[in-house]
Amino acid sequence: MQPQQQSLIYLHIAVLLFGGTALFAKLINLNALDITVYRAAIAGLAIMILLLWQKKAIKLSCAKDYLIALLLGAAVGIHWVTYFAGMQMAGIAVGMIAFFTYPVITVFIEPFFNGSKPKVNDLLSASVVITGIYLLTPNADMGNDVTLGVVTGVISAFFFAFRNIVHKRYFSHYGGPQTMFYQTLVASLLLCAFIEVPVINISNQDLGLLLVAGVIFTATPHSLFAASLQYLSASTAGLISCLQPLYGTFLAFLLLHEQPSLQTLLGGALVISAAFYETWSVTRKHTL
Repeated sequence: MQPQQQSLIYLHIAVLLFGGTALFAKLINLNALDITVYRAAIAGLAIMILLLWQKKAIKLSCAKDYLIALLLGAAVGIHWVTYFAGMQMAGIAVGMIAFFTYPVITVFIEPFFNGSKPKVNDLLSASVVITGIYLLTPNADMGNDVTLGVVTGVISAFFFAFRNIVHKRYFSHYGGPQTMFYQTLVASLLLCAFIEVPVINISNQDLGLLLVAGVIFTATPHSLFAASLQYLSASTAGLISCLQPLYGTFLAFLLLHEQPSLQTLLGGALVISAAFYETWSVTRKHTL
């Protein structure tokens, strides 16, 4: 098998596992913050063991990078809490679709870092996303769980986009596992003071699910994703990542019997098509 083909398999497995992560919002009987803290701590420990086993560096190059790692960890912590909370309130399909507004959000917050301006096509993509989100939202009442879940999913998307931009500009010289080690470590440490259920009170079933979520659905896909970038471009990875909501929705239907409505599928098609277009635009820009 050619290295590119193997990397493509790694990437699809990683995206499938990323999509499967959403299931734990429903499977684990804990709130979103508790799930995030325990999942992040387990994933961080697994990644540290991987780094030590591979004899790769754990320390960062300079003191400034530790401050950036702190910012990245805080962003990813908020992203994960709102990611799980959105799905607990609105369901897997709606929560994941709301989260996948992040490629378009990225286009609009990136100018604050590099001084560029969104183009007309970006504004059209934003209007498509807004239409899609409108179809996902049953009404404007923030007391409605689905509406609140959609808003929470978009907040998650904002912090994910922010994390990606900061990482790309200030932290991309570090490898994927090393980066994720610090982000999971910081996220778990910053949020651990707010947990409601101490580890000794977690049921064996939920503890087992947290181990699976942390090792198989967090540490493993991030490592596979990083490995795939050795032979595939980041743009290719971004395009294939647009399959994540489809994988997540399919798994939720298969395992949790969540059946999205026609309106949800239509709204999702609009949001994912805009995400795909924005990612494809970046791909074309870098290949021209």
